[in-house]
Formats: sequence, structure tokens, C-alpha cells
Amino acid sequence: MTLLSRITGLIRDILFARLLGASSGVSADAFYVAFAIPNFFRRIFAEGAFSQAFVPVMSAHKTRGDEEASRDFVSHMAGRLGLILFVVTLVGVVAAPLLVMALAPGFIDENDKFNLTAAMLRITFPYLIFISLVSMAAGILNTYGRFGVAAFTPVILNLSLIAAVIWLAPLMEAPVLALAWGVFAAGFLQLLFQLPFLRNIGMLIRPRLAAHAEVGKVFRLMGPAIFASSISQINMLVNRLLASFLVTGSVSWLYYADRLMEFPLGVFGIALATVILPSLSRKHANDDGAAFSNLMDWSLRWVIVISVPSAVGLAVLAKPILITLFHYGAFNLYDVEMSALALMAFAVGLPGFILAKVLAPGFFARQDTKTPARIAGIAFIINIVLSLSLVYFLQHTGLALAISIAAFVNAGLLFRALRQKNIYRPGAGWGLFHVRVIVASAIMGLGLVFGLTESDLWVEMTVFTRIWSLSLWILAGILIYISCLWLLGLRPAALLKHG
Repeated sequence: MTLLSRITGLIRDILFARLLGASSGVSADAFYVAFAIPNFFRRIFAEGAFSQAFVPVMSAHKTRGDEEASRDFVSHMAGRLGLILFVVTLVGVVAAPLLVMALAPGFIDENDKFNLTAAMLRITFPYLIFISLVSMAAGILNTYGRFGVAAFTPVILNLSLIAAVIWLAPLMEAPVLALAWGVFAAGFLQLLFQLPFLRNIGMLIRPRLAAHAEVGKVFRLMGPAIFASSISQINMLVNRLLASFLVTGSVSWLYYADRLMEFPLGVFGIALATVILPSLSRKHANDDGAAFSNLMDWSLRWVIVISVPSAVGLAVLAKPILITLFHYGAFNLYDVEMSALALMAFAVGLPGFILAKVLAPGFFARQDTKTPARIAGIAFIINIVLSLSLVYFLQHTGLALAISIAAFVNAGLLFRALRQKNIYRPGAGWGLFHVRVIVASAIMGLGLVFGLTESDLWVEMTVFTRIWSLSLWILAGILIYISCLWLLGLRPAALLKHG
């Protein structure tokens, strides 16, 4: 379901690129800043802090088998969360121009871009209410093992935005406003979609506002978790702020590159982190430290075996991918070149991004949000320092590279903390495992480099030929990689088994 979500997301971005382009006008940068704020909260709530704080507490309730206590907890959680979200959203809508000043100060001197961004932000900000309640519903469903429902829900966002581009945009004087209304509608539809599934498990409950100890505990855990689990998104917001001072198109180039990097991160990294969190929480509740460590070890092996070749593939195929997906309509060849540089820089950090997503649940499952928050603070400072240094020499590419380096720092410090606290004890054979993956990825990368045709030839291809050629090269890369792993002695059984 996460794969389906990412595929529809790519289709959505292809249509965005065709409608908005990147460097040819103000609409693209304006929309991506206006969308960045609700999308940032979606990452925090749907994939980050709220889930990391809520799921372990919910799992502890379910492990104890007290359904009535679970229902009471959910009822009070929904009431408190709904009230907070309403207040935050009201402030956000009223203060939209101030938020634009804070997040994209480079727009202040460009009246058209600034006013358009503020107008769209007022439309998109209420998405926060819907998506936060959706994420709560997803946390409940995941705790009950209904992972597919929650994973499918983002597809509704993508379909809503696709519909806005195709049917609503042609009817509006400013077509980009259709995308803002598409975001608003998507939030409502996503929440509506999940209600029947909550009813099926007996968790569609009337919200309450009275005080509740466990609800307070979730919010106490959530404070540090907001920073810890969302450090890459926070770094991206900071870098978008810096990019707003660069040439027009810089914000959009970073957006398209980030979206492509997010494909393997979402399909595998976020999906794996989502699935292991309830299981790790149950193992901690049962005081089974050995099983906890074994599950972490199994997850990390999958991260390495998937993320390393994905990073190599994204870097080598950056231009063919961008030409195939986005080089239509307003998205010109210069946009391809600039986005490709950012994508290659993001690809460097892909293993770090995915490792952090899987390592952090090792703390969150134990209801420890302070340790990853402290580590995220270090990564944040490093990103700021590197961004301010590299942007001078490499422009938007330097911003992407700074985030990638910070991601590895974050992952490395999380790993060290898990080892120091004796939470995670690596299994046998990691040295040889690393060698096999690195060698197989290197051979795959070399095969793609020497086999690919020049970018100019990709531009001249028809749409069908581009898609066909790119699909064949991706398939060739996968086959080379798997074959090399097999020849180097790594068997599927070693990856499928854990514990």
C-alpha cells in the first residue's frame, strides 16, 4: 500500500511539473512553500512524533488486554488533540503572512509570490486538523495489525491533487489555487475513509475533554519526539528558507529531488519503521530484551541491503529519471539539470535517512523520546553549519548535501546510543554482510554508468520510449545487484529469518 501511495505521488508530481514547472514563474515556488507547512505536520503526525508517542502507550494498553481502558484512553486522546489542533489551525490561518515571512523570507521583496503563498497557506493550513486525526486513527489501526488501511490513506491525498490538476485548475483564473483546495479536500476525505475501519474494531468513540493521565503522558513524550523523529523535515524547512534567497526555481528543484529520494525512503524505510514500532513496543512491555534486539538486527540488515543500492541507483539514474518523469510542459531542461544535482546530493544521504527511521523506534518503543531528541539537536546544528557553508559554493546542491551529511550523523549517534545502553546487540556476520552489499552495489553502479546513453538522447525520446528505457535500466540494475549478492553468498533465507 505504501508503494501504491508513492506511485500515485509520482504521478501527482509529474502533473505538478507539467502545470507549474520550476524556474519559469512564481507559482511553483509559492505552492511548494504553502504546501510545505501542512506537509511538514503530516510528516510529524502521520510518520513521526505523534505515532512514536501514541503507539507505545496504545500497545501497552492492548498488551494488558483491557479494552475498556483502551477505549477510554482513545476517547480522551481524541478530545484533547482535537481542541489543540483547532486552536493551532485558527492561529495559522490568521497569521499566514507571518508564517510566510518566517519560512520564506526571500519572498518578502517579491509581492506577487509572497501574496500568492499567503493566500494558498490559508487554504492548506486546515489540512493539519484532518491529517493529525487521521494519524491518530492510523496509530490505532496499526496497533491492531491493520497496517494496509493506514498505508493506503495517503493515496487519497494524491488522487485528490491529481483531480485538482486535471479538472479544477483549468476552471480557475490562478490554476495553482486549485492545488491548495485539493489539499484541503484530501484531508477531509482521508479522515472519512478511516472511520468505518475504526468502527469495525470498536474504536469509533465520542471525544472527551476531561483530564486523563495517559493522555498527558503521550503529550509529554511527544514534545521531544517532534524534534527527534522529524529532524530531516525540520532540516528541509530550514533549507527551503535558505533556498528562498537563491534564484527562482531553487525551492522547486529541492522539492522534486526530495520527492524522488522519498520514494525508496517511504516505500521501505517508513513502512518498516511503522511495522516494527508496535512489535518492539510489545516486546518491551513483555520485558523480552533478546527478542527486541533480534528484531532491531533483522530490520537493520534489510535497511542496508535496500538503501545502499537504492542510493547508487538514484545517483546514477538521476537525469534519466527526471527527464522521464518531469521533462514536459513548463519543466524545462535547465530544471532537469538543477534538480539532478540536488537528487545526487540527496542520494548520498539515503542510507542515513532510512537508518534513522528504523533506529529511532528502538527508543520510542521504550517510551524514551529524550535521547533521540538530544541526538536530533546535534544533527540540526550540523545541518545549519554545513548549509550556511555549502550554499555559498554549491547553491541549492549544497543545501541537499548538508541534509545528507546530517542524516548520517543522526543515524550514527542513534546507533551508538543503542549500543551504549545495551538495547541493541548486533548479531554475527555484519562485517561480511557489509562487504557483500557494497561490492554488489558498486558493480551494479558501474554497469549502469557504462551502459547508459547520453542525456541528450533521452530528451529526444518519445514518452513511451523514455518509460520503457528507464524501466529496463532499473530492472537491469536490480538483476545485476541480486545476482552479485547471490554469487557473493548472501541468500534470501538469511534476510527473511529473525529472532
